[in-house]
Amino acid sequence: MAILDWSQCPAMESIPGKRSGAWVFHGTRMPVSTVFENLQDMSVEELIEEFDVTREQITSVLEFVAQSLETSAPQPAPACVHPF
Repeated sequence: MAILDWSQCPAMESIPGKRSGAWVFHGTRMPVSTVFENLQDMSVEELIEEFDVTREQITSVLEFVAQSLETSAPQPAPACVHPF
């Protein structure tokens, strides 16, 4: 599983003393983990309403994760060529 570098996502911030330094949506106290914990059971619209974040913030995080997973996907091993 890929480790995400949240410092590269402009929608996120981590401030010591704010939610124990957890990665939160910029300008909020809502941890990014809340999106992933609730996305299975809630729509993006429900997340926006329930947690007071913007569509742009959620979209930015989801796009960041998708791009990170795309660039860190393991490459297939080259085919073995037997010399005999």
